[in-house]
Amino acid sequence: MKSIVFAVLFGCLSSVSLFAQQWKIGSDYKLAFTCAEVSGIFKEISGSVNFDAANLGTSKFDLKIKVESINTGNGMMNGHAKGEEWFSSEKYPNITFTSTKIEKSENGYNAIGKLEIKGVKKDVTIPFTFVKKGAKVTFVAKFSVNRTDFGVGKKGKDVSETLKITATIPVTKK
Repeated sequence: MKSIVFAVLFGCLSSVSLFAQQWKIGSDYKLAFTCAEVSGIFKEISGSVNFDAANLGTSKFDLKIKVESINTGNGMMNGHAKGEEWFSSEKYPNITFTSTKIEKSENGYNAIGKLEIKGVKKDVTIPFTFVKKGAKVTFVAKFSVNRTDFGVGKKGKDVSETLKITATIPVTKK
């Protein structure tokens, strides 16, 4: 009987480590983009964040950015960015990222997965850090995206092809 109880208890305890910690995205996140000619933010991000630094195999990001929430600080430019040539927000209302693997790197972590913008999916690696200060936990990612790889705008137009992205996402445990 003891061996049955031990087996059940061991099974329950070992299954606890099979799942990454679930995090809720805080409301004070910032998702910014910049290049020489334009900068701005996306005001709406949602999704699921499952991350455990001690068990990266169970960690996963599934994020969605609402294109309509773009804000460059210029109403006319916002409308243009939402239009057909750029993000085509009516046809493609979201930018998504789904990780397939999280790995430790020299400076933090890498989220490897699929980024989809304007219906085009590309494999990307997004470097990020996981900063814990007391009860406050924040993910910070800095990376670049070539907008023309995703059909956003045209090559050689008035805007640089490479956009620098900075995502600062505070989270709390679910």
